[in-house]
Amino acid sequence: MSATLRSLRFATAATALLLTIAPARADAIDGSWCQPDGKHMRIEGPDIVTPMGTATKGNYDRHAFSYTVPAKDPGAGSTINMTLIDDDSLHSRVGAAPSYNPKESDVWHRCTLPTS
Repeated sequence: MSATLRSLRFATAATALLLTIAPARADAIDGSWCQPDGKHMRIEGPDIVTPMGTATKGNYDRHAFSYTVPAKDPGAGSTINMTLIDDDSLHSRVGAAPSYNPKESDVWHRCTLPTS
């Protein structure tokens, strides 16, 4: 086997290995979401920790999420609808489904890890 063929096989195997260990968060609404004003929330399947820190359940879809605001949070009883816009941003809106126009929805971004 030639050195070139061995190198090509090694590169192919290394790429396949890297693809299998990469994080699988892309293209899913699951994760931690933040706003510049310090608000944050976390979605994991049907579970959410609201911006007020209340754990509750909602309606999960890979690209969307909705929940009824819990009794102890401001706006209790309202429905919040969220739609994933891209891997790192989502739009949310009280009541109606979120608009793709950021002027009509709250924009959330994936939280970044703090650096030291």
